[in-house]
Amino acid sequence: MANVNRQWVLAKRPHGKVGKANFEYREGRVPKPGDGKVLVKNLYLSFDPTQRGWMEDRPSYLPPVKIGEVMRASSVGEVVVSNHPDFVPGDRVLTGGGWQDYCVVAPTGGPFGLNKLPAGVPLTMPLSVLGVTGLTAYFGMLDLGRPKAGETVLVSGAAGATGSIAGQIARLKGCRVVGIAGGEDKCKWLKKQARFDAVIDYKSEDVDARIGKLCPKGVDVFFDNVGGDILEAALNHLAMRARVVLCGGISSYNATKPIPGPTNLMNLVITRSRMEGFIVIDYMDRMHEAIPALLGWISAGELVYQEDIQEGFKNIPDTLARLFTGKNIGKQLLKID
Repeated sequence: MANVNRQWVLAKRPHGKVGKANFEYREGRVPKPGDGKVLVKNLYLSFDPTQRGWMEDRPSYLPPVKIGEVMRASSVGEVVVSNHPDFVPGDRVLTGGGWQDYCVVAPTGGPFGLNKLPAGVPLTMPLSVLGVTGLTAYFGMLDLGRPKAGETVLVSGAAGATGSIAGQIARLKGCRVVGIAGGEDKCKWLKKQARFDAVIDYKSEDVDARIGKLCPKGVDVFFDNVGGDILEAALNHLAMRARVVLCGGISSYNATKPIPGPTNLMNLVITRSRMEGFIVIDYMDRMHEAIPALLGWISAGELVYQEDIQEGFKNIPDTLARLFTGKNIGKQLLKID
């Protein structure tokens, strides 16, 4: 075990695009676990658009990261020292280790507690398809979207870690699935690998017009990860009693001033539709339901996923910034050197 604990801490809150200038590199001593706690060495870090929101000094579903505090992030690691009877050195675990080499964790539940990895599961899967993004897709699509066989489901951010899984779940439920993504490579993957029925490239196509053409009877379920103009375009094409699932709004996360809301919300009234937001932490007590289902679909070859794995501790801040450039395909991760 090393004597130094490398860390990236929040140095200043972002205004506009997040970048390396918002963080400061520090080195400290490796912490010692107290009674009932465990010392974990982080191996992989998860990067999610919601981390941008955690950097803002405003109320949210989690407290904001404080200035000078290690940047919050989910991680997969290995137990180094254990003062808890349920864990031994060498155990591989999922926790909320943050942007540092080592963390001390109390074994509690939830995404930032301490959970042993299922036997035989690759190290990165609990941060991607079996982690928060996969669970978000599962519960968002099934509990809020409630897709029925024969319906048309539209997904924005469809090549992302959450959108790609949500669309495939709708396909597995017998729906016709249309994805919105940016760029030829992402669209091709959605069609050939994820088996979406149709794809709209927002970088080269008129999204509103294409939704109208590909969904002539309207959209029954819209799973939105983007917000902004994409959300407004989807609301123009709602079927009667449609369900709009608000999962994220990455188009506005780096905005320096408030983004105007959709101008066509009355379409929800006209079509008797429902629009609802959610946060996956409300479903953590049902992880035991989702993970076997996701694993079963993966094992059967019915569900595919992608991981974009960067490497190197020095590249951690730049890896977060990648999320907002569209460079990543699938779940954004980093392997700590």
